[in-house]
Amino acid sequence: MNEPLIALIDVDKVYTTEDVETRALSSIALRVDAGEYVSIEGPSGCGKSSLLAIIGLLERPTRGTYLLAGRDVSRLSVEERSALRNERIGFVFQNFNLIGDLTVAENVELPLTFRRMSTGERRRRVAGALERVAMSHRARHFPAQLSGGQQQRVAVARALAGEPAVLLADEPTGNLDTVHGEAVMALLAELHAGGSTICMVTHDARFARHAARTVHLLDGMLALPAGVEG
Repeated sequence: MNEPLIALIDVDKVYTTEDVETRALSSIALRVDAGEYVSIEGPSGCGKSSLLAIIGLLERPTRGTYLLAGRDVSRLSVEERSALRNERIGFVFQNFNLIGDLTVAENVELPLTFRRMSTGERRRRVAGALERVAMSHRARHFPAQLSGGQQQRVAVARALAGEPAVLLADEPTGNLDTVHGEAVMALLAELHAGGSTICMVTHDARFARHAARTVHLLDGMLALPAGVEG
């Protein structure tokens, strides 16, 4: 069996505030292979965002092991996680997170400025990413001039420009109507068909069905067997 791109082994996540412990995840075992499209589905408060935060190196597991392309990243420092995240992981958020006073092209380019990359290479990647999401004609526009669906396409382009190993989508249709939501789902399916690895969090079963595989979370635990044996 080939080495998975993502492997979570017996992962727990516990948040502690004012002597109160909240267990967000318990004994998570999950495997995602390169090129897979996986949906993480479950009701609000079940731990989906906590799981995505660990996969995206925004947080560390309280217990257990996280292997990213075979490397144990469970205990990296904040600085190490930040550097690896910028190089290997692309994010698409529910709220788009575009900067209003930057153009579409500038928003897509921004994460690339934190890398040691020439101006020419950054512009090449921006142009390629915008072309992939059919937003090249809007490169000089500002977010306020775009529809919600168009803004989400720009957010996808920003993630793609970094050529990430995995694209993480956190409720990417949450702020969109059905028509624009389906359009974003079609875009993710197209990216997956082109070889992208995608992990998407959603509470909507309609959109979860777009993924090739769905894992279900309930009360911080996988409700169905999925992936790596601890």
